[in-house]
Amino acid sequence: MRHTRSRGAAALLLALGAGAAALVPTAQAATGAGAGAPEMSPGLVQAMQRDLHLTKSEAEQRLAQERLATAVDQRARSIAGRSYAGSWFDARTGRLTVASTDPSLAGRLRAAGADVRRAEYSAARLDAVKKQLDQAGAPGGVAAWRVDPKVNRVVVDVISSHRSDNDVKAFVRKAVKAGPVQVREVGTAPRTFAAGTVGGDPYYTGNVRCSIGFSVQGGFVTAGHCGQPGAAVYGWDRTPVGSFQGSSFPDNDYAWVSVGNGWWTVPVVLGWGTVPDQLVRGSNEAPVGASICRSGSTTHWHCGTVLAKNETVNYSQGAVHQLTKTSVCAEPGDSGGSFISGDQAQGVTSGGWGNCSSGGETWFQPVNEILNRYGLRLHTA
Repeated sequence: MRHTRSRGAAALLLALGAGAAALVPTAQAATGAGAGAPEMSPGLVQAMQRDLHLTKSEAEQRLAQERLATAVDQRARSIAGRSYAGSWFDARTGRLTVASTDPSLAGRLRAAGADVRRAEYSAARLDAVKKQLDQAGAPGGVAAWRVDPKVNRVVVDVISSHRSDNDVKAFVRKAVKAGPVQVREVGTAPRTFAAGTVGGDPYYTGNVRCSIGFSVQGGFVTAGHCGQPGAAVYGWDRTPVGSFQGSSFPDNDYAWVSVGNGWWTVPVVLGWGTVPDQLVRGSNEAPVGASICRSGSTTHWHCGTVLAKNETVNYSQGAVHQLTKTSVCAEPGDSGGSFISGDQAQGVTSGGWGNCSSGGETWFQPVNEILNRYGLRLHTA
């Protein structure tokens, strides 16, 4: 890189980059849990205290509980097999709850460390229903749909002001016919978080500013709506970085950018002075209910919880599948930025609704899907 910065900021530049394109539920992004019990970042604990309204000891305890829950989830999936109906972390108990259609497995699941809930429908059954809706072609009045393990249904979010539209009613009828579906009303349509060029710590492509997600060997991953394959990418100082090697949006919202021209990659997520820069040690997937934080070039560092997985979000540009929903806020320019849980990469910011003044929700594209799609290897510490 042909520029001079503080050592910490320069080392982090490509791990997180910057940006002004994010989707508003609509599209945004980021992704992590290490072996053993790595030391907890004081800055991460402080951010959780601020955004989740926890004391220092509560935040530290929750991080430890979530690390354990991630390991329990892996064991529980193996035990439950075809009866697996989803799982979620319960912040009140500090434990993972696993839903199963087979009551005879309850003892083994509890022995593995999970609380157990009886379910009528398996995750495979609900995923099949959701897949039918993915292929149905939703009208603009339908905001999103997802499998919700807590209610053991596919939940369809309909924008309140469009509830009576004929095309929305037709989609709902089709959804209910497909299987176990619950319809909910929401007040706001999703949108992407793209924006014009502004100052900050970004990467640029054309007149769009976006945020870097995570470093991979040879480049970084980010949001697909930020650029098309072949598009040139420039750093915060406008020097050439590389170019988009792969990109998908809509349907997906992921991309990867090759790095050259004197730039390098590091396994770090930028803390923006709010928290210390965070090392990335892996990409183990955090369960629903776990705490999660986001780094982006517009609103910097914010935390919340994982609300849902495998959600289809119906942006104005088209539906995007397999997104994870969070209670973290974001704004234009945060697109492509990092979502991280503890020291584990989770995904890249796609979009959402709201802002970081009044609150909102943000979706991310899981990082492991991006790595698998392009055959990339996450740069870890």
